[in-house]
Amino acid sequence: MDRIKKYLAEVVGTLVLVFMGCGSAVFLGPVVGVGHLAVALAFGLSIVAMAYVIGNVSGCHINPAVSLGALLDKRIDIIDFCGYVVSQVIGAIGGAALLMFVSGSAGVDETGNLGSNLVADAGGIGGAFVVEVILTFIFVLLILGVTADKSKGSIAGVVIGLTLTFVHIVGIPLTGTSVNPARSIGPALLAGGDALTDLWVFIAAPLAGAVLAVLVYQLFKAKKEEE
Repeated sequence: MDRIKKYLAEVVGTLVLVFMGCGSAVFLGPVVGVGHLAVALAFGLSIVAMAYVIGNVSGCHINPAVSLGALLDKRIDIIDFCGYVVSQVIGAIGGAALLMFVSGSAGVDETGNLGSNLVADAGGIGGAFVVEVILTFIFVLLILGVTADKSKGSIAGVVIGLTLTFVHIVGIPLTGTSVNPARSIGPALLAGGDALTDLWVFIAAPLAGAVLAVLVYQLFKAKKEEE
């Protein structure tokens, strides 16, 4: 039953992240001087909100890259990892479907991409891959560090949300910022077209960034234990 509660929490959390974050890209992205920052804040604030709602239930991963980092750092087992990822993808698809319905009713999102990630502005596939690896590395490394200290539990959600915000500020002009395979899968499956063609980049690169973050975090942790 505890596992089911955790997985349900991940469905809800990821649904909110995709609906609010990608929704801000759909509704506010075209607003000159406001859209970029608004989208970044929407993703960050979604994390903050969900951290204080489901953080004590599932840890509020709502991101397969974060769950992979937790698995490699031995914070969750392989069963929970699989359950988390499936739940996150389901939540992301649900959030994208809800966004499609709302944006369609409002007559916006003429491109129909639902805030999907694309590689065009990052210098092609290679550039997009590198950008996503770097941004995910920063994000997951921060999460591993701030959540390792239980005394920081009360502020961890805010710190993680702010980190996701500044990651988006840098990444939005380049790839739309993924750092989260589920966040990319949901909108891409419903949008189709180029979003599906480029989707593999936004699955593989964040996972690679998470692995790199764990490797660096382990080095930091080993050094601290030595001292």
